[in-house]
Amino acid sequence: MAVQQKDKAGGFQELGPDKVLNLVEKAMGVRCNNLFRPLNSYINRVFEIETREGVRLVVKFYRPGRWTKEAILDEHRFLLDLAGQEIPVVAPLMLPGGGTLVESDNLLFSVFKKCGGRSVDEFTEDQWLQLGRLLGRVHKVGEAAKAKHRIVMEPRRSTLDQLNYLLQSPCVAEDLKKPLKEAGLGIIADIGPLFPASGMIRIHGDCHFSNVIFRPGESFYLIDFDDMAMGPPVQDIWMLLPGEVDEAFVELDLFLEGYETFRPFDRRTLKLIEPLRAMRYIHYMAWCAHQVAEDGLTRAIDGFGSREYWQKEIADLVDQRERIAKGSRSLGNVL
Repeated sequence: MAVQQKDKAGGFQELGPDKVLNLVEKAMGVRCNNLFRPLNSYINRVFEIETREGVRLVVKFYRPGRWTKEAILDEHRFLLDLAGQEIPVVAPLMLPGGGTLVESDNLLFSVFKKCGGRSVDEFTEDQWLQLGRLLGRVHKVGEAAKAKHRIVMEPRRSTLDQLNYLLQSPCVAEDLKKPLKEAGLGIIADIGPLFPASGMIRIHGDCHFSNVIFRPGESFYLIDFDDMAMGPPVQDIWMLLPGEVDEAFVELDLFLEGYETFRPFDRRTLKLIEPLRAMRYIHYMAWCAHQVAEDGLTRAIDGFGSREYWQKEIADLVDQRERIAKGSRSLGNVL
């Protein structure tokens, strides 16, 4: 994970209406009214504000220690590239002084236009086609450039880094670190050869239902590119499926039909879904451990760090390793 200097002054935690509005007014050259609404975010501090002309804005303050300035700008470049091709994403606004990222008082923030919408719990056949076309367009743009400062989703790089972070974390009981290490390293050794260096493009990275919103009369929008990465395109597909691949052939076929309107999809990479699921297990554990290191707790899951939590996670990794070893006998129908 790309990191920068910690927020030693505590300014990130102390952000309030006066501070936020003053920073935005100075950066944007606008005047704001008194609207100040905190929005949900596990990692960053995000607020809805409004200019005196009635324009609703969302300002995102990036948590110190999570991303370097260069990594954030990689995300912004990807969003601007997508918006430039009229792909429905919410790109950061260009600032009067140039650029999309403000650095002030040891804080980094950017400003976006508010884009409302709703999540969809279950897609129709036509919506699966729409989603496929959307991700096909996203990946067509994604393959045109690289994100040099973003995680590369290769298990011997990103997943190994995350596992090592966990093994050094006080969140894990010392006597459970050995079985965690054995399970994690075993998975990495098994799946590492499946991930060639080629085929890695700019992807959303965290493409699940909550990050796809629907705007009636318009289309689906992709939101929250915080976890964008260099990775295999299939990473942006598997979390959208309503079940495991064996149970979602119809939805997958519809999705890929739409996807291939804009970009070929290598069906052989469907074999990466279960390895990617294992990588996400480790990624999520490390993500929670980072929260504890920064805030002393995690709001993402109850019981994180308990013996019961780690025993279950280790067992899940062992089970997932066995599942990967067995493979999916039904994948032959779609490869």
